[in-house]
Amino acid sequence: MSTTEISLMAHLMRRAGMGATRNELEALVAKGYEAVVDDLVHPERFSRGDPDIIHPYLHGPLPEESSTDDNEDILLRYYRGIGAPGASSPGKWIFHMVNSKRPLKEKMGLFWHQVFACAPSKSAHPRTNRRQLEMFRRVGMADFRTILLELSMDPSMLFWLDNNENHKDEPNENYGRELLELFSMGVGNYTEEDVKSSAYAFTGWSFVQPAHGAVPYGKWATRFEFREADHDYGDKTFLGVTGPLDGTDVIDTVIDQPATARFISRHLYNFFVADEPPVAAWNEIPPQDPEAINTLMAAYFESGGSIAHMLEVLFNSDFFKNARFAKVKSPTELVGGVLKLIGTYRE
Repeated sequence: MSTTEISLMAHLMRRAGMGATRNELEALVAKGYEAVVDDLVHPERFSRGDPDIIHPYLHGPLPEESSTDDNEDILLRYYRGIGAPGASSPGKWIFHMVNSKRPLKEKMGLFWHQVFACAPSKSAHPRTNRRQLEMFRRVGMADFRTILLELSMDPSMLFWLDNNENHKDEPNENYGRELLELFSMGVGNYTEEDVKSSAYAFTGWSFVQPAHGAVPYGKWATRFEFREADHDYGDKTFLGVTGPLDGTDVIDTVIDQPATARFISRHLYNFFVADEPPVAAWNEIPPQDPEAINTLMAAYFESGGSIAHMLEVLFNSDFFKNARFAKVKSPTELVGGVLKLIGTYRE
């Protein structure tokens, strides 16, 4: 196999994951570039890996979230002292990014964590924040409608942007505005009236933190709750659509907008291909490669907003293959890439 083939595969694995060792690169080149891309966007073909490798360093094995909420023994063990979930979550996340057989799935968790800015500093609920990351992994390559709907029901985001304080008689515009400005369409593609209508549409979208009888005090996980009595059922006009709209209707309208396709296409280009100006400037500074953005927009609309399809088009494109030395690595990518190459922090 040629040096050119190895170099191209290394480029793909750095951008779609945390890189690959020489032996891994040779095996991937033997499989073929397009076949590797196809595998990357179909992570379900591969096992999750063996999470037990790292658990001795995380105070014992932490069961999957679905098994813990109603299990008193597990709650008692993990909501006391240093064994609390979240205490070592960054290390666990890096471990999976470096070792996962589903590298793009892990990388998309990092991508959405960047786009949908959120942090545990406000909620102080590490388990709830960990669930957000698990959600990003689960739907990160789904269609954009599914992603926005999951985000809009995510307790971490609802608390981060104050939608639990968004009431029909006292609307809070924070989430309704950021959904349009930062998460889907970008500045300049909606009006203040659209923001107001979006806020009213999401009234009643809140969360609850169930108390647990065994340990009534603690940082229990939260779950989404729609509060019917707190929702505004009146008519609203949003991006030209009028009716008794709710949050789902807002999302359905947003995903059909060319501005949304352009916005998410530029985010993918910025993360995987080449550094763009700060997002706040996108309304004034055009993309450095308009043709690439148009290609990704076409992939968005022809697939119903499938992120997996957009990524497949992106990784197989010449504009991706030729984009060498065009991105500054984030600290996470730098550390993860070094760990991958030196063979430490793995089995």
